Amino acid sequence: MVDLLIIGAGLAGLAAALTAAQAGLRAAIVARGLGALHWSAGTIDLLGYLPGDPKPVSSPLDALTRLPEAHPLRLAGRERITAALAALRAQLDQAGLPYAGAAGDANLLLPSPAGAARPVFLAPVAQLAGRLDDPAPMLIIGFRGVRDFYPTIVAHHLSRQGYRARAHYLPGDLLTDRREANTVQLAQSLEDPKRQEALAQSLRRAVAPGERIGLPALLGLDQHMVVWSRLQEAVGAPIFEIPTLPPSVPGIRLHRALVRRLAAHVPVQTNMSVINFQAEGDRLRWVETESAARPLRHRAEAFLLATGGILGGGFQSDHTGRIWETIFDLPLTAPQGRAGWFRPEFLDPQGHPVFQGGVAVDETFRPAHNGAPLYTNLWAAGSVLAHADPIRERSREGIAIATASAAINAILAQRSQGHAAPLPTTGR
Repeated sequence: MVDLLIIGAGLAGLAAALTAAQAGLRAAIVARGLGALHWSAGTIDLLGYLPGDPKPVSSPLDALTRLPEAHPLRLAGRERITAALAALRAQLDQAGLPYAGAAGDANLLLPSPAGAARPVFLAPVAQLAGRLDDPAPMLIIGFRGVRDFYPTIVAHHLSRQGYRARAHYLPGDLLTDRREANTVQLAQSLEDPKRQEALAQSLRRAVAPGERIGLPALLGLDQHMVVWSRLQEAVGAPIFEIPTLPPSVPGIRLHRALVRRLAAHVPVQTNMSVINFQAEGDRLRWVETESAARPLRHRAEAFLLATGGILGGGFQSDHTGRIWETIFDLPLTAPQGRAGWFRPEFLDPQGHPVFQGGVAVDETFRPAHNGAPLYTNLWAAGSVLAHADPIRERSREGIAIATASAAINAILAQRSQGHAAPLPTTGR
């Protein structure tokens, strides 16, 4: 039996595990998959857009008071958000994947894979030279035969927004000799020093004085900082990565860095779908995961639900329009009927209700109904939470990190007050 069982291995689950391990809790993670980081840009987006407002948020922390009171970031609060982000940055620094942001808690604007300006709170240092408040012109580099990144589109859209940018193609065999390769394979290929030198020579010929170079995010996987530093030094110009279409190398780097930090402290068990649970009164006793033989039972004093929302697999639906939470069948705020899922306009500035529904929680992030917790030892964090539209708001990572930290702190507070009754260690 462990002190804490975390269900879900996305950013919320991993961040919660790190916080729990630092606090001395015996924690474990069980998860069906690896979460959504492999599809993300690898940045930490705290709050890019307020609901219904098309203008990017300049200062996310200052904008918290403009969010609905039940919004997960509003519940977490400025102080806890700041502390959670600082703790995660420290972990990533120690993992060799440093992140940074703008001065004064402001959002950065960085190029998206389509050349849009995307508001970002923290980014890997290899993306920072692409910040759009820098007036230096950009040379956007692509590689022939490499799909998932189109420099002419990026440069065209940046130019239309008033940023100086031009596109240039290099031969694809600078990266690999494969006829077909995805972004992860290309990133691994660039860890070869010979390929780094060949690429540097081509970039030196292509770049004009005063330009900074935007490359698809392929600069190494496990040796990313070494590859980026060597290439930038060899070329003699600022180099920045632009995320590609998925799979996302920066997102995979982030996931691997967090798992490495957990390796000695918290077991991360994937391919384990939770299929059953038992509660006695208002306390959960165990959950079961599917296995080749009989189900595997996991006992814990506390449980954290971090399985994601409707796009992450934490919720399921059927043809009738019913939506349910897949582990504990917790009540959801999502519309129970397909007619209420979507607004008439696809790009409605208010978003769509189906993506805004989720698990309602109390002030300590325990799933609740009418303000009362459903179980005294169950907490929730991340995109499973109600009253937010994380993808539309560009708040997904911020919500994951802040609410994971807030939930763990609530668990610690409950334990310190003596409310964590020991569970039996025998029997099934």
